[in-house]
Amino acid sequence: MESSILIGLATVVGLALILPFSIKKVEEELEIFLFIMGVSAVTISGMWNMHLIKEAFHEPIKITLAVLIIGFIFKLTRKYLKGWLNWLIAKFGIKFSVFFIVMFLGLGSSIITAIIAALVLAEIISILKFEKKEEIKIVVYACFAIGLGAALTPIGEPLSTIAIAKLKGEPHNAGFFFLFKHMGIWIIPGVIISAIMAMLSAGEIIVKEDNSLTEDSVETNKTIVFRAFKIYAFVMALIFLGAGLTPITEAYITKIPDHILYWVNSISAILDNATLAAAEIVPSMSLKQITFLLMGLLLAGGLLIPGNIPNIVSASKLNIKSGQWAKVALPYGLVLMVVYFVLMLLILG
Repeated sequence: MESSILIGLATVVGLALILPFSIKKVEEELEIFLFIMGVSAVTISGMWNMHLIKEAFHEPIKITLAVLIIGFIFKLTRKYLKGWLNWLIAKFGIKFSVFFIVMFLGLGSSIITAIIAALVLAEIISILKFEKKEEIKIVVYACFAIGLGAALTPIGEPLSTIAIAKLKGEPHNAGFFFLFKHMGIWIIPGVIISAIMAMLSAGEIIVKEDNSLTEDSVETNKTIVFRAFKIYAFVMALIFLGAGLTPITEAYITKIPDHILYWVNSISAILDNATLAAAEIVPSMSLKQITFLLMGLLLAGGLLIPGNIPNIVSASKLNIKSGQWAKVALPYGLVLMVVYFVLMLLILG
């Protein structure tokens, strides 16, 4: 690789990873910023072709439609949510109800999308009045479950959309159920464990409005449509970014041992894990490398609020502060990462 191309792509990577975290305006206009970075990367690496342009317009459609349609369905049905919750609690009790809710949101997020699952979570927490410290724990554990479960299909979250888009050709020929088939054995236990942790955190329901979390605002049609548009633009930008960074990824990232890449990806605690997936995944990687890479991103993504979409949505909707989140998420997430790392070394080698 020519040094000028290497320097240019390295600059793009640095800007894409650092500026959204350090400059508020960039974070607020992330889709536009990443689109500029993606176009720059493709231009620097000379990767422009009609196939890439068609892919960039086509790949975001499924997840965009899922976010849009499920968003409207949730808006129409949310008025029935309290009644459903009362029935569930009357039948199974509060703790098992929390378990079922988190399990449903975790596994269901692969179909209803991580964004909608996080919105449903915020609504449920606003209805179920626990002590605030218990609510924060439930939200954190539920977001771990959602962040993991959403990766089972390409419509669950941008990370999985990007992963499938980059692996759909030879040699992996990734289809809709590729991640479920190869990652489900690792993801589903994490969802179950997180649901159990949420269940154990649930106490008695209280009615102290000033001592519990409350959703900040109700969804409007405009909000739903605008969110879907942002998802489309976000995924399109990542398609360009991933394609443009292919030369540097092939030359360097694929040479990093998978167990080291797993821990390197702990930076997804503060950086968007979909962006990292776009920068790191290439078809030449083995299934073992992909598994270590993705599990590192998914688990670390729950550690801090900026790590993934459900964290950001839930924390914003319920006004959870960074310190409150980290107090619960860091100990739990780090233990999960260590346990997963040991198991993956033993089983995958």
